[in-house]
Amino acid sequence: MELINQHTKQIMEGCKERARDAGLSFTDESLEYVVTNRDLLELSPKVMIPTLYDYWVHDVEVLREKGKYELYPHNPYETVINTRPPISFYNDNNPDWLNVMIFYHVLAHIDFFQNNLYFRHTWDYDFTGQALSDKRVIAALRAGKGRWVDYVIEFARSIDNLVDFHGDLEALFPAPERECSAKLDYYFDIFLQTEKKLPVSDYIKEINRYNDCVTSYGEQGEKTFFAEAERRYPEMEAHFARSGESPPPRKRDLLRFILDNSPFLARDENIWMRSVLEIVRTTSTFFQPQIRTKIMNEGWASYWHENLFLQDDRIKGHEVDFARVHAGVTSMPRVGMNPYALGMRLFSHIEELADKGRLSFAFQRLQDADQRKRFDTGAAAGRDFIFKVRENLCDYLFLKNHLDQDFLNFHKLFVAGKRLDQQRNVWQYYVKSRKVEEYRQMMLGSLYHPPFITVDQSKGIEGSLYLNHAFEGKQLVQEYIANTLMGIEYLWGSPVHLETSEAEVTAVRASGAKQEVPEEEEITWQRVLYSMNRKVLSKKKL
Repeated sequence: MELINQHTKQIMEGCKERARDAGLSFTDESLEYVVTNRDLLELSPKVMIPTLYDYWVHDVEVLREKGKYELYPHNPYETVINTRPPISFYNDNNPDWLNVMIFYHVLAHIDFFQNNLYFRHTWDYDFTGQALSDKRVIAALRAGKGRWVDYVIEFARSIDNLVDFHGDLEALFPAPERECSAKLDYYFDIFLQTEKKLPVSDYIKEINRYNDCVTSYGEQGEKTFFAEAERRYPEMEAHFARSGESPPPRKRDLLRFILDNSPFLARDENIWMRSVLEIVRTTSTFFQPQIRTKIMNEGWASYWHENLFLQDDRIKGHEVDFARVHAGVTSMPRVGMNPYALGMRLFSHIEELADKGRLSFAFQRLQDADQRKRFDTGAAAGRDFIFKVRENLCDYLFLKNHLDQDFLNFHKLFVAGKRLDQQRNVWQYYVKSRKVEEYRQMMLGSLYHPPFITVDQSKGIEGSLYLNHAFEGKQLVQEYIANTLMGIEYLWGSPVHLETSEAEVTAVRASGAKQEVPEEEEITWQRVLYSMNRKVLSKKKL
């Protein structure tokens, strides 16, 4: 691995000038390295961070990837990491014309990293330097604690997706102006919901009452509102006073809760484990936005490498080569999902809508197909609008807000179904639906969405840890429950309980008297409680 030569660096600097002229925004400094395919295979398990701490799973993944490479040789073009300065790696056999295209792709990634608000907690420090410091801490601990360090890493990594990423963003970057008082926030967010467990209908009535007080009494509205609230709940004032003594525990952030509240980790002989958990949690939080913006990030980079490369005079004579590489990267599959293709086309679709003024209520209310095709106000606001999309959204909001029926119709997309042809004993794929609601739901279902697990302190008995899984239509992977709970029990130092939902499948005979009529399956969801006590897992229905 070595830095690119001066000739290639000059190409990169030329790409930076053209990218800035087009509106992209990024820092001046960047590091570019030339690597071999095997170098990329060794960096991939560490998420391309060379200084990330060593862990035995990384070595296993390197061996697996090398085995795959021997069977199916492939040529990755580039990869870029969000550091200060940004670091990118390029294959050692890329020609100059291909590097021009790849540099535009990388610069668009850097623009996304440094301007999308989901990455804002990564803007103020260099993660490679932090990772190197963490690596040295773990190496020093291994010298003294041996294999126990790897046990703690493994237990922590089993729950490193259960971090409150959005809570961290809120804590680091609070709103500049506070419209509601701390007392009002406590009353609605904690007192009514957590302590009083008010029904939704009564909660909405309280909100309406507050709005009426503000409308009627202006600046005195909040005082008037609390006069009635304190008459109903005389204990509220005392509860609010106690709430300010210490910050409320992060019950949605299991790793943070264990770090702050575990009696086992508080012992003098176990204090070192807290450093390991903190490192694992920090690393997980750093990569959370990349997981949540995969479609947008790759789509944004593909959109710009196409637009900027086609305008670059350095591609002369390589138009066909570019078309072949670009089509291979951004082709839209009939079944499955290519984030490069979907994201790029959706950005282009949004830009066209904004240019023609179709992001308006006047267009949305049109039902006539011919009128919708002819609708064009000449707003020419597309480029500005996609920059706002790049800044403010994640994959979920990107698809939820902008994936529409016109986009599906234009690209002839559909939801594919699969059925078994029993006569030929093969799987058949068929068009199940062309409705945008079902296609959007399929795309949203494929996004990263860790389980929503909170700590319920009211149910913990004699120091045990009670976890409540808020069921959202997908059950936990049962084969991982035992080992994960065993790791949590070790870190907590007491028994652990997990309340979740599991599917119960019952066969229901379909209508018809003939026996060859297949039976249908009916799924019901049952709340169950897993308990881990001294490495023994038990389960009961609730």
